[in-house]
Amino acid sequence: MTTQFYTKQQPVNYKKGHIPEMKIEKVKFLYSIPWNIFLIMTGAIVISIGIKAIAIPHGFITGGLTGLSLLLYYFLNFLSPGFWYLIINIPIFIAGWLFVSRRFLLYSIVGMISLSTAIDLISFTIPVQDSILAVLAGGTIIGAGAGIILHSLGSAGGTDIIAIILNKKFGVRIGAFSFTFNLALFGFSFGVLEIDMVLYSLALSFVTAMVLDYFLGIFNQRKMVMIVSEKSNLIAADVTRKLNRGATLLDGKGAFTGKRKQVIMTVVNNYQLKRLEETVFTIDPDAFMVTENTFNVLGKGFSRRKIY
Repeated sequence: MTTQFYTKQQPVNYKKGHIPEMKIEKVKFLYSIPWNIFLIMTGAIVISIGIKAIAIPHGFITGGLTGLSLLLYYFLNFLSPGFWYLIINIPIFIAGWLFVSRRFLLYSIVGMISLSTAIDLISFTIPVQDSILAVLAGGTIIGAGAGIILHSLGSAGGTDIIAIILNKKFGVRIGAFSFTFNLALFGFSFGVLEIDMVLYSLALSFVTAMVLDYFLGIFNQRKMVMIVSEKSNLIAADVTRKLNRGATLLDGKGAFTGKRKQVIMTVVNNYQLKRLEETVFTIDPDAFMVTENTFNVLGKGFSRRKIY
């Protein structure tokens, strides 16, 4: 298969000594200790509000290792939930040390301390009376806080460490893993808690996972576009010139006609999609255009791969 690449007319040389100064400063800022501590502490406060002000007053289980610690305490009646939480975290932090990085582990320790402290300090409650609304509000707040923390180079400990290891090694989505873990956790809790509370807690976990994945992709989500046209070269040239985006020409063949065509593949920001539509159909009103959401786009012109 023949593939042609259309790029900007003046590509940037990213070899050492040629990286733009603004890009260097941005990377330094994102990897700086103050910025990561700020994200971790802010996320911990947001999570704590969701747990202390909404989830606990309604009797919900928030899931994760905290919920597992409570279940072990209920079943075994041995040691306190805090001790169980510490014991369970020990092998997980060792795994984080081995499979992620020491920097990630140290940031995660900060996250655990921040989360524990914030939960103890928050004393107010949000007066949500309806349980369904409490599930939606609590899950949104907790998921947002977890997403903020995971935009840093650390985590809040617990299942976040396992989720990041699986995401790094196997590409497992963090929110999906969290929901699956909590699904199993709540399955074991049916014999201990009231069924209504278990179901509300499961719904809370689902909302949290969805919001978490949204926050992780909120700055990285893009639109991948495939365009089939008789005027592919003209469209691709306009995409690079007017939209300042790269494009790739792929060799294609019509299944019915057998006619060979070139298919344009490009990735654009959300606000560029309408401009791309105008460009495509101005040049070729008979073009065929397919748009698909992408969870994450890494590479030149988009996001950098985060290294823990």
